[in-house]
Amino acid sequence: MGMPVVHFEITGHDGAQLQSFYSKMFGWKIDANNPMQYGLVAAEEKSIGGGISGYEPGGAPNVTVYIAVDKIDPMLAEIAKNGGSTVMERTVIPGMVIMALFKDPSGNLIGLVENEMPA
Repeated sequence: MGMPVVHFEITGHDGAQLQSFYSKMFGWKIDANNPMQYGLVAAEEKSIGGGISGYEPGGAPNVTVYIAVDKIDPMLAEIAKNGGSTVMERTVIPGMVIMALFKDPSGNLIGLVENEMPA
């Protein structure tokens, strides 16, 4: 396999309601005990982890998958050459993740995460 999908994210108008829904419907263990109340979905056997949250004001419900890459900036350059567009440049969230967002040629929102964990 090439670069794997390593994370998913589900957002909606009421993050707590979505967290409760997915926990109840699918038995997902979700921990939203953090300042952003971002519900981290634990990865279990044969699954990947993810996140469930509310969206920013002016946002819309969305499902996004995140793909692991060695370096984000060269990948965003290749994406642009092939018809995609950057939505969010390489962003470091200290102690959590280095990420970016792009739209594919059809307008689907996709995330990238660097394999390296930030300090």
